[in-house]
Amino acid sequence: MTVHVKIVVGLAFALALAGCAGPTHDLLNRKPVSAPASDIAARHEIFVATTRQQATKDPRQVFDGDRSLTTGYARVDVTVPKIHQVGAIERAKGPADSNPAKQFTATDVVHYADASQFAKAVGSNIAIGGDRALVFVHGFNNGFDDGVFRLTQIAHDTKYPGTPVLFSWASSGKTTGYIYDKDSSTAARDDLEATLRMLAKTRVKSIDIIAHSMGTWLTMEALRQLAITGDRDLNGKLGYVVLASPDIDVDVFKKQMIRYGKPDKPFAILLSGDDRALKLSSFISGDKPRVGDYGNAADLASYGVVVADLTNTKGGDRLNHAKFADNPILVQLLGDRLRTPAALRAGEPQGAGLDNIGQGLGKAVGSVAEVVITTPFKVLTIATGG
Repeated sequence: MTVHVKIVVGLAFALALAGCAGPTHDLLNRKPVSAPASDIAARHEIFVATTRQQATKDPRQVFDGDRSLTTGYARVDVTVPKIHQVGAIERAKGPADSNPAKQFTATDVVHYADASQFAKAVGSNIAIGGDRALVFVHGFNNGFDDGVFRLTQIAHDTKYPGTPVLFSWASSGKTTGYIYDKDSSTAARDDLEATLRMLAKTRVKSIDIIAHSMGTWLTMEALRQLAITGDRDLNGKLGYVVLASPDIDVDVFKKQMIRYGKPDKPFAILLSGDDRALKLSSFISGDKPRVGDYGNAADLASYGVVVADLTNTKGGDRLNHAKFADNPILVQLLGDRLRTPAALRAGEPQGAGLDNIGQGLGKAVGSVAEVVITTPFKVLTIATGG
């Protein structure tokens, strides 16, 4: 197959798979309708560091898909409706106003003039909110609003006991923007590293990271850079690192891990052999395997990570690309893990927490559920029924 034909076929496939994220960067300027307080489950303050440009062309947008050469900072306040279902992101559709009683609704945006103002604000929130921070790095084809609402959903559904921080790099939010997005994530490496260092200078005790899809590549690059400078664990403050559906070439990931070294607290990789989005990524990358659908978990585990194969669990959409967040049981069990600081699990056998996730999935989903947990030392297969 020629390169031209492969690109055309790839784009056609991408369009066929479209829908894993919103097509716009619309966020705030849907006018929210009034709703009684009794219909609101919670309000979350989402702190944001972003390499997107602040939007000026469309009044609906806060940050768009264009790149900024400097990091911008903001806070978005989001309400979650009481009718919310775990794993879902209830959103207004089309031009309709947001109804806080039925949908996730952004109620306010605060912009910070510079890094020092942001550091002061996020540091104060960390100090009163549990001395922990959860950094979420979104993936390909995500508008600014997609990242904000996804982190809100994760923080809410996991009952995370700390401050949620979104690192939003300049994804175009388009299914045809894969190369643009990869370049944008590359351009954001120093900014993510600087954001992690900024958080580490607050009174935070643990900085947990959840990265998804192409965001895992960006995260691994930032961690690699930290290792090169001799501060790979942020002076002991790096907590859990969860790499969900990693859109990283397997050989590239191995080189990243070699440079980083085996983590003191093993990174967790959540992969799935039925991830259709990563099948496309592999296809347009020369049919080379991606970490998120790699068939040799033991090979990955030998680099000091714990691998959970979620192939036989259900996803929330036809792409099976976000099971970590949209499978109700998995996201709740992930929350069980996150609510205990990583430092308190230092003596726990590798894979024990993911073993618990697997057992929980097995009990909840039934005979079709099977989660294979691979650590550097053993392989655990958890299945029930049938």
